[in-house]
Amino acid sequence: MAREGGRPVGTVHQLLLEFGRERALKADIDRRVVEAAAGFLASEDNEIGFLYSGWAQAALPHRRLKDDEPWQVETDRVTLLVQPGMRPGKPPVSIGVPYGSRARLILLYLQSEALRTGSRDISLGRSLHAWLRRLGIPIGGRSMQDVRDQAERISRCRMSFQIVQGNRSGLVNQSILDTAMFVEDDSGQQSGQFIETATLSQMFFDQLKRHPVPIVESAVKEIANNSLALDVYCWLAYRLHVLKNPTPISWSALKEQFGQGFGRLDHFRRQFRHTLTMALSVYPEAKIEDQARGILLYPSPAPVAPKTLRLVTRAVKPKRLPAP
Repeated sequence: MAREGGRPVGTVHQLLLEFGRERALKADIDRRVVEAAAGFLASEDNEIGFLYSGWAQAALPHRRLKDDEPWQVETDRVTLLVQPGMRPGKPPVSIGVPYGSRARLILLYLQSEALRTGSRDISLGRSLHAWLRRLGIPIGGRSMQDVRDQAERISRCRMSFQIVQGNRSGLVNQSILDTAMFVEDDSGQQSGQFIETATLSQMFFDQLKRHPVPIVESAVKEIANNSLALDVYCWLAYRLHVLKNPTPISWSALKEQFGQGFGRLDHFRRQFRHTLTMALSVYPEAKIEDQARGILLYPSPAPVAPKTLRLVTRAVKPKRLPAP
């Protein structure tokens, strides 16, 4: 069980259930952790989302890179390489790789809709807006500009997942989308373009169907503006329920996966501990122990119960292969 302010994170949920939000806010716990846990426990939204398991092991950057700079993150089993896309022009313009929380939310929407409908063809107009509103994301102004920017970056970039299994490795080179329909806003500026409809690439859709990770949308809502907390939550949703025994993860391994923007390990460790408490605030079933050399993962229930997952995915029957 991780700790926040010297107190076990699980205590947050116990305080909220036994004494309520106001009492929990007076405890020695970060207010943001209390608010996230309270929002999650109070939510009546039972919607389930999905993402490809590769994204749970290697994610996008948290901050903007140079427009022509590629992104690479490597873990013990997965290497993700993302190459920035180009917008046609004279000359063509590199628009940079997707990054931050908005890119993650758009990808989550694309993958969730594809599995819910069993189709690669997805609407990003009113349906995306309605989904973002459900997550508490403002629709309009700077927020919508960020969504449009990240949607275009996603549509134009190329990525590859290199998966290692034993002494063998496989390479999946692909675009996330096969096609996208761009629409300009009222200003007519290229920077105002947004995607109205999109089609997932067949290869990415096949990988998603074979290796989906179910997550709880009400959990995502509470940490929607924290890209690192989203990554940690998705990673825990992928790892914990398949563990057979307690599994230690060193701080150096955690930094390699989640902390490329940190120069020093002690700076990363401090930030990660807080981020972990945010992720656990919306995953009460998770069992984690914070240790001097890293964290210890314990076998834990998945955030989505198997029975619930079967009901949601009954219409979609992906081929079951070992997860990457």
